Amino acid sequence: MMRNIRLLLCGAIVFFGTVLVQSKAFSQQLATAQDVSKPYNPDANAQSDIDQLLVQAKKEKKNIIIQAGGNWCVWCLRFNDYIHKTASVDKLLKSHFLYYHLNYSKENKNEAVFQKYAPEGNKLGYPFFIVLDRNGKTLHVQESGSLEKGKGYDEEKVLNFFKAWVAK
Repeated sequence: MMRNIRLLLCGAIVFFGTVLVQSKAFSQQLATAQDVSKPYNPDANAQSDIDQLLVQAKKEKKNIIIQAGGNWCVWCLRFNDYIHKTASVDKLLKSHFLYYHLNYSKENKNEAVFQKYAPEGNKLGYPFFIVLDRNGKTLHVQESGSLEKGKGYDEEKVLNFFKAWVAK
């Protein structure tokens, strides 16, 4: 009887220890997701926003990078966080591009905008990128998987991608 009680207690300790470790890992993931900004706005009029960026892009002689995704997408949030916290990438983007987060979510799929600028974009995962010239012409649509490294992004690959689309 005493042996059964000990076994039961050991089993309970192992079970609750596992639950505690798993809940701590989940809490850390949740905290990380909550620490990054949520740049996608489902209420935005995306076409109107892009039209305004095109006016600005002509004045500044810059191309536009559109990051397609949503606040529900952990890789979208990671990329947004990455580009702002990686000084070389942040500097390149601010110097040479206008940047926009095109929302895709159950609240607003922005189907007309996606159809206009990246009709094949629905075949890619999120985030993906649409490069527009200052006249609104789609120059390139790029998936993001090739820019990844582990659970983040590779600085050299990201820089090379953006540098390829600097307006001439």
